[in-house]
Amino acid sequence: MTLESIELGQGTGPLKGIKVVEIAGIGPGPHACTILADLGADVIRVERPGGQLLTGGAHDLLNRGRPSVALNLKDPAAAEVVLDLVAGADVLIEGMRPGVAERLGIGPEQALARNPRLVYGRMTGWGQDGPWSQAAGHDMNYIAITGTLHGLGQVKEKPQFPANLVGDFGGGSTYLVIGILAALLEAKVSGEGQVVDAAIVDGTAHLNTMLAAFLAGKTYKEERVSNLLDGGTPFYSIYETADGEHMSVGALEPQFFAAFIELLGVKDTVPGQFEFDRFDEMRALFAARFLEKTRDEWCAIFDGTDACVAPILKFSEAVDHPHMKAREILVEKDGIVQPQPAPRFSRTQATLGLPPSPVAGAHTRVALEAWGIADVDGLIESGVAVQVEQ
Repeated sequence: MTLESIELGQGTGPLKGIKVVEIAGIGPGPHACTILADLGADVIRVERPGGQLLTGGAHDLLNRGRPSVALNLKDPAAAEVVLDLVAGADVLIEGMRPGVAERLGIGPEQALARNPRLVYGRMTGWGQDGPWSQAAGHDMNYIAITGTLHGLGQVKEKPQFPANLVGDFGGGSTYLVIGILAALLEAKVSGEGQVVDAAIVDGTAHLNTMLAAFLAGKTYKEERVSNLLDGGTPFYSIYETADGEHMSVGALEPQFFAAFIELLGVKDTVPGQFEFDRFDEMRALFAARFLEKTRDEWCAIFDGTDACVAPILKFSEAVDHPHMKAREILVEKDGIVQPQPAPRFSRTQATLGLPPSPVAGAHTRVALEAWGIADVDGLIESGVAVQVEQ
């Protein structure tokens, strides 16, 4: 794809026409911008020359859907370019430590002075204030202090963390997008923009609202593998199959439990579903039975039933699952298997757009010109902006 052939701001989703300036970072900030771009927003990604740590170039799907512009933000002239972009934007997103954007000249005060209707999204782990706001951290640290990490995993001896899904992308980018969309709606009424302080600790704690309710109702034990949804019950757990693979079982409701034990072939020998003192016996019975067949054999038995049983697939296998294929949840585009935009819309369906940029600054000239920035060639000649030729 040549630069001349790139169509900017041509998203098909419900956010078509919304313009977003992304100050590039890693993790939840880019993921939030991917969501917005997937949903049709015109996002321009402003990167440092040379790119970001831990980004994967042409294979980095967290950078899909928008062009890459390289600006030397240590140069005050680059800050002016960002503010020129902000003047015609609806949203700015940055994920730097509190105070850094202000020192660069692109903080909320400077940006809102240029565009009072702007929604200024800030993505951090600890938040913009508090005693740890200036400390470094990563996903597991953020979910640790919210009480969330403690309960994760099916090993009583220590918690287990699910990569960086719960913090960075659950409590982080998802809540940033929610906040941005809410602020955009409010700005249409009030005519005023505002700052969205999205902290992973805030969002993760909010994700855990159900646990807070269970604790308040005294129906939750703060010990792993001891509760309804953490593997404490044998009918909401994981079982190994004859070929070393695994099946997930979520037969909570009595009617689903009845379907499960019927298809598993243990209807006549299983204890009652809520005979708590016989859970070890029930678990052993289920485990022994699952070991009698392969994962694919069990899939054939449980497929499409109300037993609430599903195979545990690798990502590379998921693309070929009949349900995943029928809905085209994972597709191959630009040589990469990747998720389609979500959710889906009846009238303004989103589609995949620009592939991830192979290098930072691949689209500097064409993107800045498309956004109405003056004298782009001069900015490149002076080193304020960098165009990487491919």
